[in-house]
Amino acid sequence: MKLLILDRDGVINADSPDYIKSPEEWLPIAGSINAIGELTRAGWTLVVATNQSAIGRGMIDVAMLNQIHSKMHKAVHHAGGHLDAVFFCPHAPDSGCTCRKPAPGLILDIAKRFRVDAKDCYMVGDSLRDLQAIAAAGGRAILVRTGNGMKTELRGDLPAGTLIFDDLAAAANWLMYSAD
Repeated sequence: MKLLILDRDGVINADSPDYIKSPEEWLPIAGSINAIGELTRAGWTLVVATNQSAIGRGMIDVAMLNQIHSKMHKAVHHAGGHLDAVFFCPHAPDSGCTCRKPAPGLILDIAKRFRVDAKDCYMVGDSLRDLQAIAAAGGRAILVRTGNGMKTELRGDLPAGTLIFDDLAAAANWLMYSAD
């Protein structure tokens, strides 16, 4: 199984410093939805791993998050793609949980549930915490320059071996034709 883990905000959809709090605020990044469709057709299993501290901060509830994800699933389906699951951490940053990226909890849970070794997984993210989470789980990190990705790249200190692409479409192209 080829398992690809995607961060949500900044990779699939536009990020917002005010958080994505409704389906109306969820706006896909150009090319990202089609990239998911292409990866699906190429046989990749796609899973989203996202920190959603807006829940822990009391800004939205799980029902609203589900509505946002429903919009995302519909857009992906319309492009011929499929997201096999969405894993999220609902906790605030100071909660001390093990699932909030950069901790590897979400990644390890995904690997366990999909019965794959985390070292065989790739993760596409736009922030250092995404890259640190997959690296801590032993997997392979991909940074995209969308969302916070350009700032993350400029700050440096990326996990060893991090691959860098302009966007999810470029990363998808590499994964489909060059990944081992």
